[in-house]
Amino acid sequence: MSDPNNTLVTEFVLRGFPELCHLHGLLFGSFLTIYVVTILENLVIVVVIRASHQLHTPMYFFLANLSVLETLYISVIVPKLLAGLLVQAKTISFSGCLTQLFLFLSLGSSECFLLATMACDRYLAICHPLRYPAIMDSRLCLQLALSAWLGGFLASFVSLALISRLRFCGPNILNHFFCDISPLLQLSCSDTTAIETLDFVAALAVLVTSLLVTAFSYAHILVTVLRIPGGAGRQKAFSTCASHLVVVAIFYTTTIFMYARPHAASSFNLNKLVSVIYSVVTPLINPVIYCLRNRDIREALVKLLRTSGPS
Repeated sequence: MSDPNNTLVTEFVLRGFPELCHLHGLLFGSFLTIYVVTILENLVIVVVIRASHQLHTPMYFFLANLSVLETLYISVIVPKLLAGLLVQAKTISFSGCLTQLFLFLSLGSSECFLLATMACDRYLAICHPLRYPAIMDSRLCLQLALSAWLGGFLASFVSLALISRLRFCGPNILNHFFCDISPLLQLSCSDTTAIETLDFVAALAVLVTSLLVTAFSYAHILVTVLRIPGGAGRQKAFSTCASHLVVVAIFYTTTIFMYARPHAASSFNLNKLVSVIYSVVTPLINPVIYCLRNRDIREALVKLLRTSGPS
């Protein structure tokens, strides 16, 4: 008689996009282009912020962290997706599946905490400009960034430990393009009620907590901005925060739809579409919205190119 804690399935088959099998070539080219452009965007941002002394401020420090995080975030998903579009056998080992799931959840949770931290930073800079330099020093910035990274990993550890003890007796066909919680739980022959409840509570805690902090920060920012005399001052303050709000709206809408539900989702075709938005499309547009439209970043990039160019 087998141990109930033993894993009977040793690998999973990622279905990917079987309904679009006639478009696999187009999908491969599109995802590869998005992946390369995303990596290059974030690399440029990190290099420019690192090399430009005028960008050594808390806001750009957190933006550099966001660029590093999103480079890792998209790299957890897209390379395996690209490999699946190229080859017929789209398999992933059980340990590889759990590793991908853990990294994906950890980095996603870290992004929630980092977005909330960035909202607090903007709140202090706009609502308390005189106290801001003394409060947001380099030591506190480092502590907040580390807390966001570590908080994401800790938030996902318990869920992963419980999922690793489930039995998977077959079938082993995962109806997704990466190892996500809902399709994985659908394949388990163990009782997943407790894990689904824990996953719902954990997702709710991470998403709602970070969203409330962000909403609180921007509500106070809005009140402060409306009190600024003159249209130019208001426009500058709004432009500083509008990009953050766009990213937050896209990110939280899709992640809450996917994870803040009490039961594993069954409409996987819709889930795959939503997953593409927050795991592939959002990391592509975030650098453009946050940084590459930013005048300080553009000026620093031009200066860096002139300095490094031929004399």
